[in-house]
Amino acid sequence: MSTAASSSPHTDGAGDSPHALGDSETPNLAAATRAASAFLHALGVPLDSEGRQDTPRRMAQAYAEFFTTTPFAPTTFPNNEGYDELVIAREIPVHAICEHHMLPITGTAHVGYLPSERIIGLSKLARIVEHFTSRPQIQERLTKQIADWLDQQLHPRAVGVVIHAEHSCMTLRGAHAAGSSTTTSTLLGTLRSDSRSRHEFLSLAGVTTSALPVP
Repeated sequence: MSTAASSSPHTDGAGDSPHALGDSETPNLAAATRAASAFLHALGVPLDSEGRQDTPRRMAQAYAEFFTTTPFAPTTFPNNEGYDELVIAREIPVHAICEHHMLPITGTAHVGYLPSERIIGLSKLARIVEHFTSRPQIQERLTKQIADWLDQQLHPRAVGVVIHAEHSCMTLRGAHAAGSSTTTSTLLGTLRSDSRSRHEFLSLAGVTTSALPVP
């Protein structure tokens, strides 16, 4: 099963600077451990066995790892050669936590842009994905944040982001829809307005166009 969404180029007020991405607030592991212990007790999970005595601490550290990212400044360069074709990074891993159930979202992102006056270091395309997955998320917002950040940072002629992901909150509980996945896309600039450019991006990204809406 696949669903799809497409976004406009406007920001959503998330407050993330286009010039530098900082680290997350330092987690209080002691408080998180106490909370995890209370949470498990409230659900009737005993913690007195040898294998579970340290579970609250491990839970706290695991979620602290999910929600912490290393700060970085984007490395951009002048496009002196006048490169005017698509730049696409495919199959970037996506590991996020659903903000509605605090369960994992796992998948891949395809991130691309059509340069104008500046280009960005290729590794930074993966770092941008990592940054925006380091907080409770919904896939639609995540897709748009990545695209909007690139658009604000580089002012390129076009940006395209497509994410395919599986949501544990849908596959392991609720609908128990095992094997289902969700596809979201944000296409800006000529990738949104020009069908030939859009088709080229989706083809190079290896995306099945039937899974996406027509902008």
